[in-house]
Amino acid sequence: MLAEQVKKIQIKDYNYELPDERIAKFPLQNRDQSKLLIANQAPIQLSHAATDLTTSSTTIQQVYQIDQYLNLANHLPANSFLVFNNTKVVEARILFQKPTGGVIELFCLEPDSVYPDITTAMLQKGTVHWKCLVGGAKKWKEAFLEKTIINQGESITLRARRVAQGAEAYLIEFSWSNAQMSFAELLHIAGLIPLPPYLNRVAENSDAERYQTVYAKHDGSVAAPTAGLHFTEGVFASLIAKGIVKDFVTLHVGAGTFKPVKADAMEDHEMHAEFIDVSYSFIENLLSRLGDPIVPVGTTSMRTLESLYWLGLKAMAYPTITLSELTVHQWDPYIESITQNSEQSAIATLNGSNISASIALVSLLQWMQTQKLNQLITKTQIIIAPGYQFRICSGLITNFHQPQSTLILLVAALIGDAWRALYEHALKNDFRFLSYGDGCLIWNAQAI
Repeated sequence: MLAEQVKKIQIKDYNYELPDERIAKFPLQNRDQSKLLIANQAPIQLSHAATDLTTSSTTIQQVYQIDQYLNLANHLPANSFLVFNNTKVVEARILFQKPTGGVIELFCLEPDSVYPDITTAMLQKGTVHWKCLVGGAKKWKEAFLEKTIINQGESITLRARRVAQGAEAYLIEFSWSNAQMSFAELLHIAGLIPLPPYLNRVAENSDAERYQTVYAKHDGSVAAPTAGLHFTEGVFASLIAKGIVKDFVTLHVGAGTFKPVKADAMEDHEMHAEFIDVSYSFIENLLSRLGDPIVPVGTTSMRTLESLYWLGLKAMAYPTITLSELTVHQWDPYIESITQNSEQSAIATLNGSNISASIALVSLLQWMQTQKLNQLITKTQIIIAPGYQFRICSGLITNFHQPQSTLILLVAALIGDAWRALYEHALKNDFRFLSYGDGCLIWNAQAI
């Protein structure tokens, strides 16, 4: 069964050697001059091995081109539909200095579950509860931490109090003296940009701008949707000139995106859940473009698009499902057999019927109409791994990812074992890796 085969995937099979000097520690001076590796793919049918995830396998022979992002439009069909994640990175690191001179760092991961979504939590005034990692927790002996912030001549007192300790984070109550200031505004003046840990350096003033896409709009991420860092107004102008259409979704990237896969097999790895925010009009637009090449910019955009399909299936199976229940769980796309859980049974039945993307999206729109929703704000825990059948996406524009990560699994799900040759080619041709690095344009092998 597919679910069991995917769960047995060994993460060690998705490793590669990444020298430290190939990790881009700083961005290029000009965003759109980052290199772009274009993989033009031609399928070759080969006999399958007993360990294959499907009854037949397709190995992709790659033909590569090397260009720059400023010329991206030259490598996309004119009827392409590009989807971007317009989340905005928040200054999620707050440093408190103790009277003794020691420093305790609070890393704001996500809001307490009492808030329905990140936006609501960000708009809280005067006080808010947030799940945080605490650096130097053993040194925190006081009832609360306190710091003074000066904003336009006004002195603001910020306090942090531990409410509870969870398995992976603390629940922290933040309170501040200016009751008219939102938590989002407070973070902008009190916090620091949370650079990825693998950069192994402190944030500089320039990171506040460069570790942010030019179209970032909605506060909520603790990591940038890095594939979008290469886009400029000039790139957008060239896409428009060719007739290529773009639209936006929001997935607030959590710290779980850097969570290493410590389990040997994927069945023992819990995928991080993240908030997505998608408008009714976007889903309508997506529905109208299903016959065209749909290319997400970044893995977060891809996870959002593919999640919409499974949300549509749930809305079809349970028209009375509530918003809090309408989420995507880690293994939903791989359910094949009937289980005792009624929701999973419905998904399994629909999976077996191979419902089209158009039917799923129409069902989701109808459900939103019934619920009188113009925005769909929910969570997705979807894991896209080899064996996954893509329902929405035709290709992907993305950076090069860490070894043995769930992002490598996503790339392998899209292009099969050719991911390894792609990465080897990038390494041999001096591509820069990870968040501030270069990227690639790849196409769905299943659709070739």
